Amino acid sequence: MTDHEWNVADEQEEYVSNLPNPGGIVGALMPVAGFGVTLRNFFRPTVTEQYPTTPANIQPKYHGRHQLNRYADGLEKCIGCELCAWACPADAILVEADSNTIDAQFSPGERYGRVYQINYLRCIFCGLCIEACPTRALTMTNEFELAGPTREGLIYEKQDLLAPMEGRMLAAPHPMVEGTTDTDYYMGSVKAPTSEQQAWVRAHRPDDATLPENSLVAEEHVPRTVPTAQDTVTPTAALAHTTQGRVGI
Repeated sequence: MTDHEWNVADEQEEYVSNLPNPGGIVGALMPVAGFGVTLRNFFRPTVTEQYPTTPANIQPKYHGRHQLNRYADGLEKCIGCELCAWACPADAILVEADSNTIDAQFSPGERYGRVYQINYLRCIFCGLCIEACPTRALTMTNEFELAGPTREGLIYEKQDLLAPMEGRMLAAPHPMVEGTTDTDYYMGSVKAPTSEQQAWVRAHRPDDATLPENSLVAEEHVPRTVPTAQDTVTPTAALAHTTQGRVGI
């Protein structure tokens, strides 16, 4: 063995002799020294948002779930042009248009969106579909709770995306306001349903819940309860849908 050869035994002995060997209180506290960070932060104020117990603070322009809007008289803004589907880079939108008729007028003009589906398994929430819509029929809401137990439940149908009825809106189908065009609707000239539209719905669908007389009756039968914390914040339930004719998963 030369003087320059490495001696394993000597190396190990030197390593052991150089190990720190604190005694007393310092040596006793070494095993728990790693908990110092935990103990320092244990008494700090809690900053974690307790979702879903506490509602999340969402910005007004947050890009969440889509919504199909209506005009002031209840007719749908979607004309079934499919520009949103063409603009979607993720191929997440399926639109099938149909023609409006005298007895089934769903939107101003000639056509409406008979089938409208958005596959939220594919959607990347880029907003290109919103920019492509020529009638502002499609917008994005603040709703972000889109989780669900099934893949089919994340394919939203037209009835899931339509905006809720507000004010004096009449559920489609019903005729346009007499003497107006689709341009008048787009420019905001229609402010509310007319008595002629209400008469048409009353003649064809007397039990329609959006008629003034039926909506008052429905309100009288709604039990008045005091909302609780569980009522104000509830996770979005998964929607049960059929899979026929849907956007591929």
